[in-house]
Amino acid sequence: MFAEDERTVASDMGTIRISDDVVAVIAGLAATEVDGVAAMSGGFAGGIAEVLGRRNLSKGVKVEVGTEEAKVDLHIVVTYGVRIPDVAWEIQENVKKAIEQMTGLRVLQVNVHVQGVSFPAKEKSGERDEPALK
Repeated sequence: MFAEDERTVASDMGTIRISDDVVAVIAGLAATEVDGVAAMSGGFAGGIAEVLGRRNLSKGVKVEVGTEEAKVDLHIVVTYGVRIPDVAWEIQENVKKAIEQMTGLRVLQVNVHVQGVSFPAKEKSGERDEPALK
């Protein structure tokens, strides 16, 4: 059902290949556009890449891409105080729309896994808020 690495479309002019990584980047960017998403959760390897100065645009995203369809799993951290089902639904809609418009793939599933909640961290003076994972 799903190809291993990339989607290939043949036409009269040649072939078009869309890598799984491209689909993952599209999904990750579309998810982070949604209000209430504090961060993508990439686990230990993603954290090391960020420390080394490389931003991974597909952090927290796993995709399975076939010749005509795709399945997406997103691991996110939400902002404290948001209604999680509403944020997850908006992520599903935004990711599905972005992938379908940009690649022509039909998105079968967008699974949202909430891995944490980001709380605002206050400095000692209490003037500045920054997100802190707890």
